Amino acid sequence: MTQLLLLIVFLLVLGHVPPGRSEFKRCWNGQGACRTYCTRHETFMHLCPDASLCCIPYGVKPAAAHKP
Repeated sequence: MTQLLLLIVFLLVLGHVPPGRSEFKRCWNGQGACRTYCTRHETFMHLCPDASLCCIPYGVKPAAAHKP
């Protein structure tokens, strides 16, 4: 009986957990991460759809525009 109760509680708690790793949303073609604050090894490029910062590591450079 206690195992059934624990299973029900576990399933209820599991239903309230957001799917995936929501704190690691990706941006800038998968090279950046959406965060509230950027680390000291990252730079801010633009805003993510949820109004957080798109943080890009300093080693990653945006693709240069190709001239025809």
